[in-house]
Amino acid sequence: MQFDWSYFFSLFSMPAFWEASVTVVELSALAWFIGMLLGFGLASAKLSSVKWLSLPAGVYIWFFRSIPLLVLVVFVYNLPQLFPATGSVLSNPFYSGLFALVVTEAAYMAEIHRGGLISVHKGQKEAGRALGIGSLGLQRLIVIPQAFRISLPTLINEYITVVKLTSLISVISLTELLTVGQRLYAQNFLVMETLAAVGVYYVLIVSLFGWLLQRLESYLDLSKRKPQTLAANPLAQLRQSLARQASVVDRQVAPGAAPALQLQNIHKRYGDHLVLKGIDLTVASGQVVSIIGPSGSGKTSLIRTINGLESIDQGEIVLFGESFIHAGDTPNNPQMRRGVRHIGMVFQSFNLFPHLNLVDNIILAPVYHGGDRQLSRQQAFVLLEKVGLLAHANKYPHQLSGGQQQRVAIARALAMRPQVMLFDEPTSALDPELVGDVLKVIADLAREGMTMLIVTHEMDFALSISDRVIFMEDGKVQLDAAPESIRHAPEAERVRRFMGMVPDEPVRLASNL
Repeated sequence: MQFDWSYFFSLFSMPAFWEASVTVVELSALAWFIGMLLGFGLASAKLSSVKWLSLPAGVYIWFFRSIPLLVLVVFVYNLPQLFPATGSVLSNPFYSGLFALVVTEAAYMAEIHRGGLISVHKGQKEAGRALGIGSLGLQRLIVIPQAFRISLPTLINEYITVVKLTSLISVISLTELLTVGQRLYAQNFLVMETLAAVGVYYVLIVSLFGWLLQRLESYLDLSKRKPQTLAANPLAQLRQSLARQASVVDRQVAPGAAPALQLQNIHKRYGDHLVLKGIDLTVASGQVVSIIGPSGSGKTSLIRTINGLESIDQGEIVLFGESFIHAGDTPNNPQMRRGVRHIGMVFQSFNLFPHLNLVDNIILAPVYHGGDRQLSRQQAFVLLEKVGLLAHANKYPHQLSGGQQQRVAIARALAMRPQVMLFDEPTSALDPELVGDVLKVIADLAREGMTMLIVTHEMDFALSISDRVIFMEDGKVQLDAAPESIRHAPEAERVRRFMGMVPDEPVRLASNL
C-alpha cells in the first residue's frame, strides 16, 4: 500500500486542523502558565519551615506526580456525577482537560521551581536582609528573578511536554489535533497519512513556541551580554554633571554623643557549641575597630550579630543609645529592621545581585525603602565614581574582577547612608594584586570619619587604619588596645605572636625611621 502524498498535503489546508491547532495552543499555554504559578506556590510552601505548609505541599506533589494523566482526565470529566454543581464547567471537555493538566503540571512545576529556589545562594538573601529588605521584597526582587533564570530551560522543556500531553485529552472528545485525525482516518482508513499530518502539526507548534521561549531564555542569559564600558565623552560629561551636583550628596554626620554601638554580654551558640562567650564592646562614633584572631575564634559570628544576620542567645545590642537587638529577636522584628538600615555590611564573597547591573545593584535598597529612583541613580553614579568604577556603571557583576566587585559592594552599602559600616574579611577572597584597591576605599572612609568594624587578616592594614584592635580567641575578647600598645605593651605578646611580629620588630622599625 503506497503513501498517499496528495491526501497528506491536502490536510494542511483543512480548516478543522488549524482550528484544532489553536485549541492545542490555548490549552497548552494556559496549563503551562497556570501550572507554573501554582507550582511556584507549592515549591515555596514545601521549602517553608512551617510544617502545616510544607507537609500538605509535599503530599500534593507526591500524589499528583503518581497519578497517570489519562486516569485524571477521565476522572475529572466524570466528576459532575459526584458533584453535580461542577457540571456547568467540567462537562466542557476543554475545561476538564485544562483542570486535569493544571493539577498535574503544578506538581511537576513545583519540583522545577524548588530546584531553582534552592540554587539561589543564601548569601543573596543575607545581602538583602543586610540592606533592610523584608521577606516579600527578598523574594520579589532578589530570589525569584534569579530562580526563574535558573529554572527557565527546564520550564521550556516542560511546555513542550504539555503540548504533547494535550493529545490525551482526545479521550474525552475534545476537538484537538488527534481527535480530528481519528475522525478522518475512521472514515477513509488513511491512517498513516493522517497521523503523519497530525505529527507535523505538533512539530510546528512545538518548534514555533519553543523558539519563542528560547529567545526569552537567550534574552535573560546575562553571560551573553557584552560588557558595556562608558565611552570617553559620555563619561567625561557624566563626571562634569556629578561635579556640579555634588552638593546634593549628604555627608555622614555622627549623631549625638551616645556610642555608636554597645554590645552587652553577647552569647551565641550553634547547637551545643558556644561561639561567643559574653562579649562586651563599646564603639564610639567615628572609631575604626579592627577585629582579628585565629580561625574559629568567633570574629565573623560577632560581626554578623550586629546587623541581625545571626540571632543572639543572651545579651543586648544598643545602637546610638537606643535598644536594637535582644536575645531571640527574629529578622522580621520591626525594631531590628529599622536599625539595620543604619548599618552597612560588606561580605567576604561580595554577594552582589547577579541579575542586576552595577547601578541597579546600588539603587535596589534605596528605591525599595521609598527613595526617588532618579535621585538614587544620581547617588549611585556618585558612589561608583568614589570607588573608581564609574566607567563600568552598566556592567553586570560577572563582568568585573573580584576587587572591582568588592568595591561595588562597598558602594551598595554606602547607598543606604549608613552610620556604621561592617566589613567581614573584605579582602580574603581576592587575589593579592586586587587587595590594595579595596583597602584604599576603606582607608578613605576612615579618613571621612565613618564608624567601622572590620574583621580582617590584613594585619599591617589593621594596625595602620584602626583606632583600636580587638583580638578574639575562643569566643572571647582577649585584648582591646590601640595599635601602638599592640606593638609595645607586654600584655600584647600573644597578639604579636599571632601577627607574626618578632619581639624587636618595633624597635628596629623605629630606628629605620
